[in-house]
Amino acid sequence: MALVNPLDPNHDSETKELAEFFNETLGFCPNSVLTMQHRPAISKAFINLNKAVMANEGNVTSALKRMIAWVSSNATGCRYCQARAIRAAERYGAEQEQLDNIWEYRTHAAFSDAERAALDFSLAASQVPNAVNAEIKENLYKYWNEGEIVEMLGVISLFGYLNRWNDSMGTSIEEGAVESGNQYLGKHGWEEGKHNGSAY
Repeated sequence: MALVNPLDPNHDSETKELAEFFNETLGFCPNSVLTMQHRPAISKAFINLNKAVMANEGNVTSALKRMIAWVSSNATGCRYCQARAIRAAERYGAEQEQLDNIWEYRTHAAFSDAERAALDFSLAASQVPNAVNAEIKENLYKYWNEGEIVEMLGVISLFGYLNRWNDSMGTSIEEGAVESGNQYLGKHGWEEGKHNGSAY
């Protein structure tokens, strides 16, 4: 059971309209957003930020953005966001070989050097203390421009918010995200943990 219960999807009409975005990305409105509706200004601001961060204005693909989100969520340990990010990567066309081997992105042939640079940035930026350094910067600039780096850090920062929200909230994980988590992450020990609805 979550720390605070999600509200009905029809609770706030403006949030419901904005949340149509998630039907494309995930196939459902996340319970995290339904919980944010307790203060609709937060749910609406969050959805608008999410849409802005996930917009594609350079060469950072939608699939790569979701893999960046997964690496960030894996670094912080949020099981809920790990499953949602890998599901979204799948829905946005990440290659099957990448989905199956996301844990080995640094060495697996399915990932390009440019993708590795982006995912290393996500890992370094998501650690506490922060591990972004001159080497990470130099490697990023081999493949990406400043606008694209801003897009990447937008994703990392958005998921920093979500990781804290969902892990503290114990947000109950949706069935579709559970399926993706089990399929792609289960072999490495992924489980629902506190997000299975009974931890609290």
